[in-house]
Amino acid sequence: MKVSEPASKRQKFANPFKPGAGHMPPYLAGRESEEKEFRRLLAQTTILENLVLTGLRGLGKTVLLERFKPTAIQEGWLWAGTDLSESMSISEESLATRLLTDLSVVTSSITHSIRNEPKFGLTDETQQITATLDFATLVGRYNGTPGLVADKLKSALEFVWSILQMHGKRGVIFAYDEAQNLSDHAAKDQFPLSLLLDIFQSIQRKNIPFMLVLTGLPTLFPKLVEARTFAERMFRVIFLDPLNEQETSEAVLRPIKNNNCPVHFSPESVQTIWGVTRGYPYFVQYVCREAYDVWVQNAEAGQSMSPIPVREIVAKLDSDFFAGRWARATDRQRELMSAVASLPNCESEFTVQELIESDANRALAKPFSSSHANQMLATLTEAGLIYKNRHGKYSFAVPLLGGFIRRQRAYLEGGFAQLE
Repeated sequence: MKVSEPASKRQKFANPFKPGAGHMPPYLAGRESEEKEFRRLLAQTTILENLVLTGLRGLGKTVLLERFKPTAIQEGWLWAGTDLSESMSISEESLATRLLTDLSVVTSSITHSIRNEPKFGLTDETQQITATLDFATLVGRYNGTPGLVADKLKSALEFVWSILQMHGKRGVIFAYDEAQNLSDHAAKDQFPLSLLLDIFQSIQRKNIPFMLVLTGLPTLFPKLVEARTFAERMFRVIFLDPLNEQETSEAVLRPIKNNNCPVHFSPESVQTIWGVTRGYPYFVQYVCREAYDVWVQNAEAGQSMSPIPVREIVAKLDSDFFAGRWARATDRQRELMSAVASLPNCESEFTVQELIESDANRALAKPFSSSHANQMLATLTEAGLIYKNRHGKYSFAVPLLGGFIRRQRAYLEGGFAQLE
């Protein structure tokens, strides 16, 4: 790495790297195939496939969803949506209110004509007046329809489309982030997730171009299929992977080049960042931001440039990203995850059998049995630390969590962990 500008000029440059939840990076690397697939879905004349965008935290799902939005708008689609909170999942009514609220935000400026029936004895003429597709109009249509929540919601959505198509709109994208928060509640006789799937299947069969785009953790798609088996045929699932080495290099170097930054990352520094982050976009942004700040501060102080302070940055990352999640686990849950972290395949997939037969499990004062491991893995899945895929295998739901656990074990044993 090097600094190529005098101090007076360097002060004008802000750090271009932006680690954060949903923050658009200065350069979005390695997502060309996903964007191409989204454009294919937008070209559908009849909606046969909706989109599920899934993957671990830190892979850029929210960022990519935001990238899709202007693409859809340019193609003539309206874009409605928000983050899905657990409150939306309380009842079917709350789901319906959420959908109508989000839809009204993008339709409230669209006008349509309605008949104003004369009042008895005042006039015999029926007048046409102009109204908008605002929230009051949508709710009025909803409340004016007899039947169940599903009947009311279908009526409101079909009414909206009858107006939108006259204004030349291509359709509506209903885009929801953190969609794994949506659930059915059989004990309370409330099925908002099933309702969502039923509604969109029904209106799409009527050739209404309203498309669902859902993003969430890997538990999302199995939850959709569990609610309605037809969901397996209803969605195109894109699982985001980490960036490869070349894409990681672009994510590091392009922001520097595009912004004419005074700090330049050497090939050795880029290789170090790849080794630390393994291509997870959030970690790439985090490590680059920290390294950039250190180098600029050293330059301002007249100090010579040094290699990336890897251990210090990793320690800060452990505190900022991993520690809070780790703190929510019980001691016994930590024992199980420590055993998982000892597996050579812990960052990909593992089975319960591999876990209970591991040397780390056998070395415990109270090793886990198969039944106990299954129970605890289910609890950890609910806590968002583990997820089970459709093939019955498990994975950490937090990227590179295995390395963090091994570092914690080294700290407890009195040593300072080597970077993995």
